[in-house]
Amino acid sequence: MFSESFNKYRWEAEQISIYGKNALDVEKALSNIKRSYEDFKALISPAATPFIEQMAQISHRETQKRFGKTIQLYAPLYLSNECQNICTYCGFSLDNKIPRKTLTTFELLQEIDAIKQMGYQHILLVTGEAQQMVGMDYFKKVLPIVKSHFAHVAMEVQPLDEHEYQELHTLGVNTILVYQETYHQEDYKTHHPKGKKSNFYYRLETPDRIGKAGIHKIGLGALLGLDDWRTDSAFTALHLLYLEKHYWKSRFSVSFPRLRPHAGGLVPKSIITDAELVQLICAWRIFNSDIELSMSTRESWTFRDNIIKLGITSISAGSKTNPGGYAVEPESLEQFEIDDSRSPSQIARIIKEAGYDPIWKDWDAILQTT
Repeated sequence: MFSESFNKYRWEAEQISIYGKNALDVEKALSNIKRSYEDFKALISPAATPFIEQMAQISHRETQKRFGKTIQLYAPLYLSNECQNICTYCGFSLDNKIPRKTLTTFELLQEIDAIKQMGYQHILLVTGEAQQMVGMDYFKKVLPIVKSHFAHVAMEVQPLDEHEYQELHTLGVNTILVYQETYHQEDYKTHHPKGKKSNFYYRLETPDRIGKAGIHKIGLGALLGLDDWRTDSAFTALHLLYLEKHYWKSRFSVSFPRLRPHAGGLVPKSIITDAELVQLICAWRIFNSDIELSMSTRESWTFRDNIIKLGITSISAGSKTNPGGYAVEPESLEQFEIDDSRSPSQIARIIKEAGYDPIWKDWDAILQTT
């Protein structure tokens, strides 16, 4: 399990290492053909700030070489805002007194119809973490319905056991996303004081269980701003290196969620500026040319428009972060506030104007291998 590798590292030591990198370390990382973990730390360090333009050029070149001039479009479909965890940064947290809702089969079909009308073939199913209300029994009921309408189904739900991921795989789930939120153990406990999510190591080992279950793609990420974003990103890179070695049949993606306003809002501990987020995205692409990099509607339209050519390979549009947000209950409470509220057709036009192709479908079950 990754926890064995994780325990060989110390947060404070990695943080000191990152902030101790200098211009020569950055230049070496940029000149290397194959970049190491130490190179990645140099590329995300403050010392790399003067090199961002050069990093952007390399990232642009590497992305086109591997993915061509394409951007994948996807939409999140929130099935429920029920949650049994207390998380200091989330609008669905158990201690937030909000109306709770889980979509019925009829409401799910209404949401699917609204999303399909936008042109989507890729869907990301999202729930709060409430095993009793939105656990495997609920997933087994809704997944056949969802799978019959979409070419690619991803899920971002509570961590599950390996046999449950195997069942999701059988039901047609292609991708599982699970964010560690922060790799800082003490701060993790501070932000997750109650619920199953408070178990740091169970969450840390979730990608292992996903990989052993044979899921096609595994998504990683840290919630940027919850702790020092550079150190969290370094531990995410360590996690990826481990997973690529042990579950080489799976593909991998990394997302870049920044803390956004929500009910019971939390002030970020570590601010990551737009320029620093560009640096981080480019560092990931230079570090790993095969990794898929995803950008959500958390970010502003100006930022998202400018990042298209710099390494991102998938982007959401027209997103709603509340159950029923597309058709059933558009005004219900969102998990977090989105920033870019433009429609999918508008985003597709922006992508085309940038000289790229918006991709609504690049997956088909007939292409899947066992």
